[in-house]
Amino acid sequence: MKTLRLILGDQLNIKHSWFKQPNDEIVYCLFEMRQETDYVVHHIQKVIGFFAAMRQFAKDLKVLNHGVIYFKINDANNTQNLIDNLKLLINDHSIQRFEYQQPDEYRLDIQLDTFCKTLSIESGIYSTEHFYTKIDDLAQFFKGKKQYLMENFYRDMRKKHDILMVANQPEGGIWNYDKSNRNKWKEDDMIPSYKYFENDVSDVLNDINKATIKTIGHFKAKTFAYPISRKQALEQLRFFCEELLIHFGDYQDAMHTSEAYLFHSRLSFAMNLKLISAKDVITTATNYYQKNKNLIDISQIEGFVRQIIGWREYMRGMYWARMPEFKKENALDNTNRLANFFWTGQTKMNCLKQSINNSLDNGYAHHIQRLMITGNYALLTQTNPDDIDAWYLGIYVDAIEWVQLPNTRGMSQFADGGKIATKPYVSSGSYIHKMSNYCDSCYYNNKKKTEEDACPFNSLYWNFLDDKRPFLENNFRMKMMYRVLDKMTPEDLHQIKYKAQHIINYQDEY
Repeated sequence: MKTLRLILGDQLNIKHSWFKQPNDEIVYCLFEMRQETDYVVHHIQKVIGFFAAMRQFAKDLKVLNHGVIYFKINDANNTQNLIDNLKLLINDHSIQRFEYQQPDEYRLDIQLDTFCKTLSIESGIYSTEHFYTKIDDLAQFFKGKKQYLMENFYRDMRKKHDILMVANQPEGGIWNYDKSNRNKWKEDDMIPSYKYFENDVSDVLNDINKATIKTIGHFKAKTFAYPISRKQALEQLRFFCEELLIHFGDYQDAMHTSEAYLFHSRLSFAMNLKLISAKDVITTATNYYQKNKNLIDISQIEGFVRQIIGWREYMRGMYWARMPEFKKENALDNTNRLANFFWTGQTKMNCLKQSINNSLDNGYAHHIQRLMITGNYALLTQTNPDDIDAWYLGIYVDAIEWVQLPNTRGMSQFADGGKIATKPYVSSGSYIHKMSNYCDSCYYNNKKKTEEDACPFNSLYWNFLDDKRPFLENNFRMKMMYRVLDKMTPEDLHQIKYKAQHIINYQDEY
């Protein structure tokens, strides 16, 4: 039976059981499409990375003697639409059965499910064999519960998969070393030179330019630095274990003007394209830790494990448990526009300037820059979640909706009303000063609230708490801050709110 198997751009798992042995009756198809480049404005490096990794994957399949049909973005027979391309191949190649792997994006899941219902030939759906969990595991785990606490899910994952466990207890005696993961980097611990891959993507870039795909961000190099194959992803993982893991936990929340990546692994792009699996990453990192306990503290590896099997698997589960309503939620009724400087990086606020320009230059920012700088500012200025969603989904090379949406709309913007985060992740300038050196060279003073040179985060923070009092004052984690707010004199609060409103009205002057 002649079978067509679809591989999406984020399903590049060469270790998938599909590829164990070639079969002349099976042909695989991959498509570069305007459907995928145009639904949001993507970073130029994101489009380059996806196309380069897809092209490399097609080559790897051919080396293994698999039949492959690949449509590049400018190919004459490319309809630029997933369903139309599939129909074309099914007709042209007399296909008798169509198969695909479960998409990780809701829109593609619906699109392919609807398509299969129209087919007169057989069809089948398979697991991507990438995640620890199935898409409905988290929903089942929290069934009947009012809160979806990640910590509960994370501990269950540790037990279930025997990760950093000793006699069914957490290694080291405690589950979570988050309090040890909040150090400010002061250049005492040297960061090794980053591992860059010299992937020649000139042909990909030429094709993108010829197709006149609208993009954001910058690409000044001649080569793409992130892994685009399993081999490269494993090299990146090995580099992380040998050079960065030793201080990963210490500085995972730190930010610094001279370091874009600090001790972070830079594996998220490779993982989200499935070049390398979550189990690959966890097994390799924990094995390295076990062999090097004399050098690496438990707090370093636990912080990394928590990001992969706690945060990453949890966010995927939340995405599938709450879609499609999730995409429309706006519990705080925020409607303001996103500042123009999110697209240019031109602002006098140094923390935002550093984080946004890092994003524009590298298609990258680590989780604290995303959560407590750009996300914090967007929430304090009461930005419409739709706008910040589109920015986050486009700006980062690793951004795919299943991971971006719950992080943005849930954790960062509190638009789900507290399903993911137990309180809004907002702060004044004091937190930014505590975790970075951004304030040292900033035009604004992080200790001032209403003066001309006052840090905008300070007035915005107290204004936000006052504006959102009906939503938040009964939140047990916010009560202390509301007690502080209530001690302000009416005149002081008036001045703060006046300053904050001016910032919101004239964001691009700050």
